[in-house]
Amino acid sequence: MDQPALNFNNWSTQCIERVNQFLEKHLPGADLEPAILHQAMRYAALSPGKRIRPLLCFASGHITGANFDNLSLASAAIELIHAYSLVHDDLPAMDNDVLRRGQPTCHVKFGEAIALLAGDTLQTLAFEWLSEDSQLNASQQLQLIQQLARASGSLGMGGGQAIDLTHVNQSMDLGLLEKMHQMKTGALIEASILMGAYCGQALTPNTENILKTIGRHLGLIFQIKDDLLDAQSDSATLGKTAGKDAARNKPTYVSIMGMNEAQRLLERLADETFLLIEQLGDSAYYLMQLSQLFVHRQH
Repeated sequence: MDQPALNFNNWSTQCIERVNQFLEKHLPGADLEPAILHQAMRYAALSPGKRIRPLLCFASGHITGANFDNLSLASAAIELIHAYSLVHDDLPAMDNDVLRRGQPTCHVKFGEAIALLAGDTLQTLAFEWLSEDSQLNASQQLQLIQQLARASGSLGMGGGQAIDLTHVNQSMDLGLLEKMHQMKTGALIEASILMGAYCGQALTPNTENILKTIGRHLGLIFQIKDDLLDAQSDSATLGKTAGKDAARNKPTYVSIMGMNEAQRLLERLADETFLLIEQLGDSAYYLMQLSQLFVHRQH
């Protein structure tokens, strides 16, 4: 797979700068009333994350020739949904966590009520952005809105979190664990890939199916790697509380399969994903590099 003119590190830096600039510019100002809510929204969305989902959006958009302005909009909307989900996941009624991205969680800094509202309003703002005037045509806007809404709903991220919360201290077989993570984590990862592609030239059914499968695989790879790192790393390395799933007796790939089997499953999914990406040709170079990061990341 030939490397494009812009190497991966420069490309990823440029993409992250684009989405950060979009967020900084278009989020409500910290002094705009209600200031405390807008400060909490900005705190959650602008905190120093890896921007994995926006990078996936940019990488798949490269395959279909999408322009950077459209991809900046789509990826910023995706990042708002991701940020809202983290704010809510960390609440005492959910995962009850105090550390996120290496800093206090939103409810620790602003209180539970404001954190709850910040998550709510980040979610609605994502769809407001996608529906506003842009270079996207109406058909593309509808595709993006539908895809993001579907990935966030009861059959996506929200439903996956519900399964997770109702199985604390309960047994879970591997099939349900996979379904939970395909919804909770994988749905938004798959949506990120599809939304980036939808910003460019129309997809053939075959290419769309390949991208969907890559998205599903990467969602599981991401979660298996998370479970492995959670069992092996410390909080300072991860930027979030290490070992919290084990402490709460929540089912994970490591707890169900064991460390070695979970690692083997990750490697098998990675091999299948890399083969699928190779079918997309040289334009999928950035998607390949990102997929390899999913497999080899250390935090």
